[in-house]
Formats: sequence, C-alpha cells, structure tokens
Amino acid sequence: MTATLLIDRRMHDLGGGFVVGRVLPCRKRRMVGPFIFFDHLGPLDVAPGAPRELDVRPHPHIGLSTVTYLYSGAITHRDSLGSNQEIRPGEVNWMTAGSGITHSERLEYARAHGATMHGIQAWVALPREHEETAPEFHHHHGAGELPEFHEDGVAGRLIAGSIEGAAARVRTHSPLFYLHWDMADGARRALGTDYSERAVYVARGAVELDGHPLAEGRMLVLQPGRAAQVRARGPATVMLLGGEPVGERFISWNFVSSSRDRLEQAREDWRAQRMKLPVGDDREFIPLPGRTDGPTPQQGNTRCRSSSKSSSAAPARAASAPRSHAGSTNSLAATAGSTPRWWTWPISTCLSTTSRCTPACSSTRTTTPSAGAPAWPAPTPTPSSRPNTTTARRPRW
Repeated sequence: MTATLLIDRRMHDLGGGFVVGRVLPCRKRRMVGPFIFFDHLGPLDVAPGAPRELDVRPHPHIGLSTVTYLYSGAITHRDSLGSNQEIRPGEVNWMTAGSGITHSERLEYARAHGATMHGIQAWVALPREHEETAPEFHHHHGAGELPEFHEDGVAGRLIAGSIEGAAARVRTHSPLFYLHWDMADGARRALGTDYSERAVYVARGAVELDGHPLAEGRMLVLQPGRAAQVRARGPATVMLLGGEPVGERFISWNFVSSSRDRLEQAREDWRAQRMKLPVGDDREFIPLPGRTDGPTPQQGNTRCRSSSKSSSAAPARAASAPRSHAGSTNSLAATAGSTPRWWTWPISTCLSTTSRCTPACSSTRTTTPSAGAPAWPAPTPTPSSRPNTTTARRPRW
C-alpha cells in the first residue's frame, strides 16, 4: 500500500447551512509539501437574495499564498492592491500575501442569481526567503495557462506547479504540483513520484487507491518514492497535491510564518488597523479574534490516523451536513473576540466558535513552546533521492 496516513475532513456548519470541511492541518500531519491548509467548501445551494452574512469580509494574511478553485458558483475577490476579480469554475485565484495583504471574498453572483457554491481553498506556505516578498494577485484561466488533458475517461487540469512534463503558468515560490481530475466510472490513472510529498483527496464520489477504497471527504498521504494507481468507483472528482517541504511553520489566525515574533507583529498590525483594507471594500472587516497564549505551532483540528488501509465509509458528519441556504438571519457581526467565518478560523480554536475541541484535537498542545524548544516533533525524513518507479503514462497536455 502506498499510503502512510488517512485524514478525514471535519465538517463544520458555520450557520445557515454554510458547511466547510477542514482537511489540513491535521494533528498528525501539518503539511503536504508546502500545502499548509486545505478546506473543502460546500456544496452549498445559495438562493437569490441570500444575506450578506455568507460573505467573507476583509481580513489579512502574511507569509502564504491562497489558492481558490471552484467546481461551481462564483466568488468576487477584492484586495488591498486594488484587484477586483470574479472567479468561476475551473479558474484559479492565486494571491501571494508575502509581507501582508488584505482581501474579501463575496458571493455577489449567488446572491443575485442563485448558485451552488462548491470548491477548494488551499494555503501554500512561502519559503523563508520569500516570506516577506511583495504581495501579488493573479487570476488564471484557460488551457493556455492551466494545462489540460482528456484521456481514458480522465479529464485533468493542472492548477499550479509542474508534473508529468507540463507546467501551469502560475507563479509559485517552491517546487509543487496541484491537480484536478474528473474521472468516469472505472477510469484509471497513475500518480508518479515526481515529488517527495504527495496526497490524494476525494472531493466527490469514491475511488480505489492501489485497490483500497477511498471515500469522499478523505485524503491519503502517500509514501515517498512509490507510484499510486487511482481507479474511480463511479464518477469522481479527485484533487492531487504535493511538493517539496519548506520547513516548519507557525499559524496564528490567518497568518503563517517561520517566526513567532513575526506573527505577533502581524496580529498587532491588524489589531491597530495599520493594514490597508481592500480597495472598494473598506467599510467593514473581520476583527482579530480574542488573544490566546500567542502564536500556536501548526495544530490539528481534523481526525487523522496512520493507515495501511483506507475505509470506504464516508465521515459520519458529512452525511448530515446541510447544503442549502435560503435566507438565514444568522449574524456575522464584527464583535471583538468573535471567531471569524469560513476560511479564517484561528487554529487554536479547533474550528469551534465556543473553543470546544473534538476528541481528535483535544490533546493537541495549544500553548506556545518554550524558548529553544522545537515547534512540534520533527517530521519523518524523506529520501533525498527518489527513484522514479512510476508506470504512469505521460498525458497529452
């Protein structure tokens, strides 16, 4: 078996039927390559006239790139650089926060016309030498920028990075890949060994990974140096991601850094309102959550376990997750100390607005490590040289 860890997303209803599933970080797996955060949004049916409480109000980031990718629906992005961009399915919004940026994500199209919101947002940690780079925003679409292939029942799109001889025209700061496969029933495809850290996530349907079932809402982290064969058990949507490690990181709210002092500085800058708000969207913002003991090392809030087998049973929470929003009055008032919504929770709250942790994360250390202590247990070393044992046939991009 090529898998080393099975991760279940943790479903969380934000109110009014707005459901997301947190996959990364996990208590036993903080990152896959440079990917430090992986959230599955929806599917959520938004009716015309839905309240603005579903929007993600202006909030800040440092030290990372956010990657927004939709299967359905639309989101309007605005940021402090002056960007104003609607993203549609199959397109990519890549925002590099670097030294600091603020942005908002609003469901303007869905409120006007109705839509099913469904997609993924990931965070990619920047290498140390680029953590303070100037912020940037880029929108990408079309096969000229995001290479595609259609072979043997698999429609593939390279969202970012490079793999199998193809490279997306998305500026990244470290070696990585990020793929979307839509697979017909029975379709097969291999994922090669181009990178030392790789994972497979099932966003829709179910697949087999080297003959072992993998259900919707689950991620398998793969062993280094071994190719993996994916087979669809019915129509399926699969996300494949990974890259080379960038080193340990700390997370505090929306901030990522290799330095705890830098996180405290970012928190204070936002608290003191020293960061410019998005152009054209500067009348409200998400306040800094209540003070904790300080920046927390990457911590888990998602159930995960070492696995030589993957279960075909979907997470129990997923089955009961509501998926409609016809006009909830649930308020998103900007009150001091309130936990922000959607993609903006502080990791230390374990996704709970009342700071209650599930058993899976209740044992996670939430205090700042003492001076000189490691942020978390050292990751398992990966081979410096990786034999290319893949039998994958290179696609015709």
